[in-house]
Amino acid sequence: MPSTPHRALRGFLALCTAAGLASVAAPSASASAAGTASPGTGPTAVVTMGDSYISGEAGRWQGNSLTNSGSRNGTDRAWTGSAYDPSRVYGTTAGGCHRSDTAEVKSAGAIASSLINLACSGATTKNVIRASQGGQTYKGEAPQADQLAAVAASHDVELIALSIGGNDLGFADIITTCATDYIVWYSYCHDDQQAEVDARIDGVMADVGRSVDEIRAVMAGAGYSSSDYRIVLQSYPSPIPRAADNRYGESGWTRTNTGGCPFWNADSTWARDSLVPQLANRLKGVATAKGVQFMDLRDALQGREVCAKASKQVTSTVPASATTSEWARWIDSQSTQGLVQESMHPNAYGQQALGRCLALVHARPTGNHSCRNTAGAGASGMYLTAG
Repeated sequence: MPSTPHRALRGFLALCTAAGLASVAAPSASASAAGTASPGTGPTAVVTMGDSYISGEAGRWQGNSLTNSGSRNGTDRAWTGSAYDPSRVYGTTAGGCHRSDTAEVKSAGAIASSLINLACSGATTKNVIRASQGGQTYKGEAPQADQLAAVAASHDVELIALSIGGNDLGFADIITTCATDYIVWYSYCHDDQQAEVDARIDGVMADVGRSVDEIRAVMAGAGYSSSDYRIVLQSYPSPIPRAADNRYGESGWTRTNTGGCPFWNADSTWARDSLVPQLANRLKGVATAKGVQFMDLRDALQGREVCAKASKQVTSTVPASATTSEWARWIDSQSTQGLVQESMHPNAYGQQALGRCLALVHARPTGNHSCRNTAGAGASGMYLTAG
């Protein structure tokens, strides 16, 4: 972590250009099995589509540590014993789509024969929509709906989980603006950023709805009826706590230089209690309008966020642990550990928790659900409430 706030700014500004919410080939073996299947035949599959919150961005990390050498007190899963190899976590998508080995679908357990991750870090709705309908390639890959067509033809797809809209809304820009306002300008971001969100959100939700329509069109083209599979649209968990739950005071530089959560109290509370719920509620509205299931993740990281009082940083005497460590990646403002694009995403522990949420929803074929954690427990403590 940085020693001075001014050096920190360079890293924060990089958030805008790093990878959006911050993938580069799709999983070849699982997504292109030999032969042609049809609904009810072939290997069963659960598929995830969308952006970094479901692709596995930040899966490299198990908590956050101020130690910048070696395994960083056991938090850096890319450590080989002599160097850092992100492909140990992200495979061939290291530096790109960042599909980690702990991504939500990979952490869901044996819920299907094939667990297929088509999501890509930084993706927007235009990277989901089929090319024939105006969708765009991204990081060298065809639009995700076109990739889904190949999966649907070779597998018996049971469930498709979708996380999309955050990059369309400009999450990375919001994070950068709020961090810069804290470090440099000593001003709040929530007022002007709320206005930006309000101006964009109707259009974003329309595009999210279109993404759902595209998935349906692909599945229908592959011979599936609407009763042959399910779509689960999910919301986003908050990576930072509200002000009352932050273990660092807003004065001084501990939030920047120690905690990795450089935001004013008012902005933190706005993000946690206004922005994240606003997006979740609007996504739920899309799910309802499109007749798909909704999984609300707004509270999934409660008490496990970066700088949360109920969690701890990893040190030489406090080991990395799913029961005590933070479940989200801090803002490593100088990129002294990994890539800035990993900032503000669920880490390996958080992804394992979200994987458990997916498994729980997989077992609930109807209804909307909210997924939450149990204080002091790991992924096994995740549970659903009616949502």
